[in-house]
Amino acid sequence: MTQKITPPFTNESARAKVQIAEDLWNTRDPERVALAYTEDSDWRNRAEFLKGREEIKAFLRRKWAKELDYRLKKTLWAFRENRIAVRFEYEWHDDSGQWYRSYGVELWEFDDSGLMRRRLASVNDAPIAEKEQCILQ
Repeated sequence: MTQKITPPFTNESARAKVQIAEDLWNTRDPERVALAYTEDSDWRNRAEFLKGREEIKAFLRRKWAKELDYRLKKTLWAFRENRIAVRFEYEWHDDSGQWYRSYGVELWEFDDSGLMRRRLASVNDAPIAEKEQCILQ
């Protein structure tokens, strides 16, 4: 879909919104990713609370400086009106070469123009052997 996807969501538009988010995050470009959120977007990521695009960009820069060769997969879990729930997993390694699979859920809330105004993420990390990678394969 090349047009802007706005609520209320349908099954098709919610799936497309999730795919767009996955593709965008896999660019690992904080400037581009932050444009998908409102100027005053509220985030909870693990135990970190963020407010607005500038904090989101700073967070993403830190994240991708630590989580090297990051590759993400998102799956639609549920949707209703202007909200989407997503299951995700991603793989990455740290600067020592230890690989991880991180997984969890995100709850998204959008404004009328289709920008995300709220993101709540719960994330768990599991160390894996390099040969256990499945997302990067």
